[in-house]
Amino acid sequence: MNDCIFCKIVKGEIPSYKVYEDENFFAFLDINPESPGHVQVIPKEHTRWVWDVPSVAEAKQGEANIGEYFEVVRKIAKAQQKAFDTDWILSKIIGDEVPHAHIWVFPNDNVTGNKKDFENNAKNITENL
Repeated sequence: MNDCIFCKIVKGEIPSYKVYEDENFFAFLDINPESPGHVQVIPKEHTRWVWDVPSVAEAKQGEANIGEYFEVVRKIAKAQQKAFDTDWILSKIIGDEVPHAHIWVFPNDNVTGNKKDFENNAKNITENL
């Protein structure tokens, strides 16, 4: 999709603070964070809704599937727990803000740190992956 902001982020046309990338998924810091380390996890291929990502059984070989998607979300959440010294990680799946599948993963708002310190928050997460 040519005008999708998340597709442009995946292609590198719009800069982001990347915290994770593999063949099928991309995770980056949200520019309007709820808390320090607020991450968006998206499939690289344009998919409108999280629920449109194929199941493991439906996916073709090499294609993103929902099981892998949630494993990436889990990795990010575990890294955030370590990076921000908290057990309380939240996630949201709504999808109305940007028409591209995305899952919010973020520490509770009681963690210490500056939510706009993107460089250090990204570094903290990537060091704990």
